[in-house]
Amino acid sequence: MSDLSELNNLLADEALIHYASGQEQNRLSKGAGLLELVRSQELISRYLPPPPAVIFDVGGGAGVYSFWLAQQGYEVHLIDAVPLHIEQARHLSQAQPEYPLASLAVGDARQLNRADNTVDAILLLGPLYHLTERTDRIIALHEAHRILKTGGFAFAAGVSRFASTLDGLFRGHLDDPEFVEIVKQDLIDGQHRNPNNHPRYFTKTFFHHPEELRAEVEEAGLHSEKILAIEGPGWLLQNFQEH
Repeated sequence: MSDLSELNNLLADEALIHYASGQEQNRLSKGAGLLELVRSQELISRYLPPPPAVIFDVGGGAGVYSFWLAQQGYEVHLIDAVPLHIEQARHLSQAQPEYPLASLAVGDARQLNRADNTVDAILLLGPLYHLTERTDRIIALHEAHRILKTGGFAFAAGVSRFASTLDGLFRGHLDDPEFVEIVKQDLIDGQHRNPNNHPRYFTKTFFHHPEELRAEVEEAGLHSEKILAIEGPGWLLQNFQEH
């Protein structure tokens, strides 16, 4: 388990500020977040072994996916770099004692406190875009490979290199010169930055091309089964909850 200084190095100060509001806990319960949630659940369900398999949810925020899996009878261990997220998850776990999480911990995707070959599936639905250096992403994927049993599955999410471009076109952000500069940098090297912490422009992250993501997964020793879109064009739908 990493110490606090190492965790602070994992998430940049601006990312910690971004998540300090606690809103990540509810992000997947409204708007296009619902599409992300339901689609991710559908994709994960395709490959999971039956309960009570052991699942690590690494970078799992306040545990939205962890609790969904625990309710199905899985042994779920939640790890996140943001202490607030773990505290939120702890309260939720105590509120549903019939479906508790097996463990909750502030931790680092690059250094998992778990023995080799002991996990049936691992979720990495946040670390690969918050780790902005390729070396760190490879280390995190190596760790996933290390703790997975033979034949286990890692579910790793990335953000598209073109996410800001499309979002800016749709929402009119490209009228803002500050956002234009953000998009330019995204397209050059995938290094997304929000220097003034604008609340709608996300935070310090890395945006992948699909083949970059595949290459990183395979360099870490994992087999890349498939790269699948999660939201596709569905996020463009207005009033998503009404549909």
